[in-house]
Order: sequence, then structure tokens, then C-alpha cells
Amino acid sequence: MNSEMMEALENIEREKGISIEIMLEALANALVTAYKRMPNAAEEALVEIDVETGDIKVIAQELDEEGQVVREWDDTPNDFGRIAAQTAKQVILQRIRDVERESKYEEYAGKEGELVTGIIQQTDQRYTLLDLGRVEALLPQAEQVQNERYEHGSRLKAYIVEVRKTAKGPQIVVSRTHPGLVKRLFELEVPEIVDGVVELRAIAREPGHRTKIAVASNDHNVDPVGACVGARGSRVRMVVNELRGEKVDIVPYTDSPSEFVLKALAPARVREVRIHEDTGTAEVIVPDFQLSLAIGKEGQNARLAARLTGWRVDIKSETQLQEEEAGGGVEYAEGEWVQSDSGELVWQPAEGGDAISAAEAGYASPVPAGGGVAVATEPTTAAPPKPDEPAPEAKDAPAEPAPPAPPAEPAPAAAEPAPVAEVSDEPA
Repeated sequence: MNSEMMEALENIEREKGISIEIMLEALANALVTAYKRMPNAAEEALVEIDVETGDIKVIAQELDEEGQVVREWDDTPNDFGRIAAQTAKQVILQRIRDVERESKYEEYAGKEGELVTGIIQQTDQRYTLLDLGRVEALLPQAEQVQNERYEHGSRLKAYIVEVRKTAKGPQIVVSRTHPGLVKRLFELEVPEIVDGVVELRAIAREPGHRTKIAVASNDHNVDPVGACVGARGSRVRMVVNELRGEKVDIVPYTDSPSEFVLKALAPARVREVRIHEDTGTAEVIVPDFQLSLAIGKEGQNARLAARLTGWRVDIKSETQLQEEEAGGGVEYAEGEWVQSDSGELVWQPAEGGDAISAAEAGYASPVPAGGGVAVATEPTTAAPPKPDEPAPEAKDAPAEPAPPAPPAEPAPAAAEPAPVAEVSDEPA
């Protein structure tokens, strides 16, 4: 190696940012390996490179049993200059590739969650490649929207989910389905979000179909929904275009769970929201004609509202609520009314045990003149306690299901049946 090679190393240092000391150290290690491959080479040796002149010497060493150097001598081969020149070229090129890979990785390391724009280069069943300039990004099939088509040469925005360091350089994995893509797109279009005046509090997304976002304002003079929508919908339209037609619902965030659920179910109109904190459920009552809109196609609207708010959403129409409230009266026990050996009508519980007479169940009344058992339409109140017994306290007694009313005996047949009107399909 000569002075021209040293000048070349200096140029590489200026252009690539690789110091001469690092390249010379890598070259010396490579030359030691090359020397030991030569015949009659010493077992131990080191290579010295003169930084000023570029001269190279191989110093062979002899070591004792303890590993101490006992003798050194110059063992530079005659044609070692040619070997050094070839080795230097390979080492420098390899070092340049390593540094470039490292710099590319450092450029994108820590950028998970950022938005990038690339040009579609290749598409197959496994992944799509995006050219980002210095590197390529990988868009796997799992991160692609099903109804999107990626045409070669077109520009595409994507969300970085992972940056991997490999032997061939950094591998950047991007996504088109991640909810963070929607957030970054709104940051591009809404300056109030970047300034911190408007915040995106929650995002729920079903890629390719619909997205709901909840926004809040830190300035009472700024409408968060209006800021995200823009004049005549210009801002949200840009986001929808980038998402290739995916619907976006923007709702105001509130700390009130019931009001937040109500807003999250937009565009459906909600009459009332009942929050059940013990079960984490939000019971939503809507007008009958709004039920399908509130639930959405295949339950999409309700599902996204639940993800956005964190509550389990149970939607009911006004008619369904009325039916539930009307049918929520007496709880009846399981079993059946049977006739005892004495001919008395008794209640036999399904789980077994002693039968209960109609009188004990609170259904008996005076026998009518025509015979049979008279049945009350509702259970009578419990019999008063005996004189020596204290009255039981209702709050301490567990509520037991009551048996349903026993079947009524058929009324005696009349002397002559009443006439019945016949319905005919023939015209009168």
C-alpha cells in the first residue's frame, strides 16, 4: 500500500464519515488473516501500517508457555504489497457497506409510530415493497386492507410498526390497518392537533370500512370536531381520500360515560343511556326506527362505539324495553300442578320435596257452588303469624319464587251452546 491508497482513505473519511483509524484497524486484522494462510507463516503475528507512508510490515512473534512474547522479527512476504492492496480494497468496501447499513438503521430506529410515504415497487401474495428512498419498507399481507389495491409506481402512506436490524440492513415493517395511521393523517391535516390545542383521546377502527375518533379541546374557544372536519369538510375529506373511502366519524370526547356512549353511537339518535358500573355495561335505549342504525351493518356501529368508549354496549329499542319492564313481575318456581290421591290440586316442585297445596301457596278461595277449585289471579298475601309467633321480617327472609296459578276447573256446560259465527271465503 502506498501514499495514493492513504489519499483514497482520506477521501472516504470525508465522504462517508468513516475514520482512517477504523479502516486501518480493519485492514490490519484482515492482513493478519491473509498472512497466516501463506506457507511457513508464524503462528503468532501482527501487522503494522505506517499512517504517513502507508508501508506495511508483518511482525512475527514467538511466545513462551505463559503467552509472553520472547522474540519478534520482520516476516513480511516479498509480494505482500499486492496482497495488501487487494485485501485493502475488499476491507474498505465491506466497511463502507457496514457503515451505510448502520446509518440507515440509525435513521429509522426509534421511528416506530411515524408516518412514511413510499412508492409501490413490488406486490405479491405475501407482502408489498415500498421504496422510501434509501431503504425499502415491507408491507405484509396481514397489515394490508382487504379492499385496497396497490398499483406499481403509485405513492402510498403507511404507518411504521417495527424497525428490525438484520445482516442485510434495516428491515422496516409498515401497516395500512393500524389505528395510528388515522391519527398521523389527522396530524398532517389539522394544525390544532400538532399545537396541542386539540387532542385525539380515542380511536376505534375497522380497516376499510369505518373509523370512529373521539377528540377534545384544551381551549374552550376551539370546537374540536369542527377543527378536525375543516371548512366544508376539507380536512376530513383529505383523510378519507388517503384511506381510500373509509368512513370516519368524529365525536366529541366527554368524561361522562353516558354522554360519551351517546355521542359514540352517532349518527344514530339515542333516547337514554343507563350505565351499569358493576357489569361494565352501557344500556342504550333508542327509538324503534333508530335501532338498525344504532346497531349498524353486522353490528359495526355498536362494536366500534364499544371499543371507543371502553363500555359493553347493549342496545334496546323502546318497544323491547317496555316488554321487558312489563314482563318483569313475579318470578315463578319450576314444577307442575298435579292432583293428589285425595283429589286435591297440589304443586309438585321440580327439584323434589313435599307437595304444596293451593291453600299453602296462597291461591285457595271458597269453593263455588258449582264445585271445583276457585283460583285467584294473583298470589294472596302470606297468612298472619300465629299469636305465639313473631311476625317475620320481609327484609331478612330470602325471596322464593312463587308457583304459578293452578289451572282453573272447566265451567259446567250450558244447556245449549251459543251460536258461533261461521267465516267463509265465498262472497255473500
